[in-house]
Amino acid sequence: MLEPIHLAILVASGLIVFSIFSSLIAFRIGAPLLLLFLGVGLAAGEDGVLGIPFDNAQLAYFVGSVCLAIILFDSGYGTSFHSFRLAAWPAVTLATIGVVLTALLAGTAAHFLFGLPWMLAFLLGAIVSSTDAAAVFFLLRVGGITIRDRTRSTLEIESGSNDPMAIFLTLSLVELAVSGAAFDQVSWEVAEGFARQIGFGGLAGLAGGWLIVQTNNRINLDPGLYPLVALTGALFLFAAVSLVDGSGFLAVYIAGILAGNSRLRSSHALNRFQAGMSWLAQITMFLTLGLLATPSHFPEVLGPAILLGLVLIFLARPVAVWICLLPFRFSRNATTFIAWVGLRGAVSILLAILPILGGLPAGQMFFNIAFIVVLTSLLIQGWTIRPMGHWLGMIVPERLGPVERFELDLPGQANHELVSYRVAADSRVARGERIPRWARPALVMRDGQSMRLHRAGRPRAGDQVYIFIAPEHVRLLDRLFAAPVSDKAADAAFFGDFVLAADTRISAVAATYALDLPEADSELTLAGYMHRELGSRVEPGDRLQLGPIELIVRETDGDDRVKTVGLAVEATGIAQPKLPLFQTRRDLRSLLRRLRRRRR
Repeated sequence: MLEPIHLAILVASGLIVFSIFSSLIAFRIGAPLLLLFLGVGLAAGEDGVLGIPFDNAQLAYFVGSVCLAIILFDSGYGTSFHSFRLAAWPAVTLATIGVVLTALLAGTAAHFLFGLPWMLAFLLGAIVSSTDAAAVFFLLRVGGITIRDRTRSTLEIESGSNDPMAIFLTLSLVELAVSGAAFDQVSWEVAEGFARQIGFGGLAGLAGGWLIVQTNNRINLDPGLYPLVALTGALFLFAAVSLVDGSGFLAVYIAGILAGNSRLRSSHALNRFQAGMSWLAQITMFLTLGLLATPSHFPEVLGPAILLGLVLIFLARPVAVWICLLPFRFSRNATTFIAWVGLRGAVSILLAILPILGGLPAGQMFFNIAFIVVLTSLLIQGWTIRPMGHWLGMIVPERLGPVERFELDLPGQANHELVSYRVAADSRVARGERIPRWARPALVMRDGQSMRLHRAGRPRAGDQVYIFIAPEHVRLLDRLFAAPVSDKAADAAFFGDFVLAADTRISAVAATYALDLPEADSELTLAGYMHRELGSRVEPGDRLQLGPIELIVRETDGDDRVKTVGLAVEATGIAQPKLPLFQTRRDLRSLLRRLRRRRR
């Protein structure tokens, strides 16, 4: 009697384990890992090797929604307030206006490619309008590339916050298509529904995040229960907000941001638990959606669906991104990169289930189209993120080599953390640099023996050093214990040939390289000059051409002030636009001035 249950558990766990171990192959060949998870689901489905029959769209939508809520909570949990300061407005603009523009452009293409009525065409456009949080977060956080801060923050916040808009558009258009009502008949109801969903979802997310933090810090529980309290609290929030017609997905994302930027008891255990649950949710969601698909039905729409995917990649997404980012002083290369990292993923496939649940005759066709669009996006964009980032100058060389650091939980809400470093060979500590007095080691492990600092003397390579430290100073210690940067050639190519202090007078640089400098600028420091030219917020990699040389922001402090500057004797060309597209406001103003001169 219980054999079917045991068989289901065996198959499900086996698929998950297989997906986990197959990730080793994906990392080795550079394949998009989420594409591999979808492939495993397809291989296990009714048209695949295992031939598992699965056509329960309602169950797939339920599983996908729960998994997406977990992923969004973890996405918010890993997003710092610093990222919000850098990129909140451009990211929110992309997550709202950008989604609508993408849906309109993709819907227009769908109307001509599939001969759909306008209502259904815009519904299909809404389904594929959202970038996928799981795909973007994986590529940027786990993919092993270091993207420039403002660009990375914009992509992460956009991908985590654009799902509510895409879900709202899809649900509204499904209801319109089912009822047969016209756009103008329900425009006020749609606007009111959007305000209610976004407004209530945002407020509930703030309240829910605060409640999760307070519950975690004020109630004494077994340490293993704190991560469960946070996750189940997030799922309870998601369900409660959704029941009262708010955006549960937005609520859990905001709650995650609030929780992730608060001091939490057992935070290190929660970090590890969240990472594991997010991986499990991603694998489960992609496997489930892969199982639901029937590849034998794909040939009916294959050609137009691939063309729709190409329109999204090369037209709809780039145009929407360019329009949305015009007010925010992004470079042309940064705009190009943000447009390229608009990956479609499980969210689009999940939304494609809604027309099936709504009973639309074209529901299954929409699902097949969305699946092919996602495969096209992951194959083209997912496989080319790294080379595209290098080509556009968006990948910043690592400033530190590998750091072996471990954090240990302290009881209660201690103001200090206990961190443990393994001293890397050739690190600054191993070469004899002193550890600051505010971070005196409590214990040193050497050759399997523990000893006090006065007995151990200066740390040696291979020592395990335990230090009590305030959390805000951890990154400073990382610099002392890190291994040297392995690729010094790449570092020099990106940041220039020389390193200058930020308080160096620009007049000294001008005199060294025979530069013509206005007398009014002669008293400026390099930091002052670069802030004046680049704005108050700068980041490593920002650069200025000054005659034949190039000045590059090499390092900033926590307040985005320039600390060190790189100098390239010859211009690197990294900041030069790589495409004759995505003109900035300055470029457009220059173009208008040239046109006016010609008319005269």
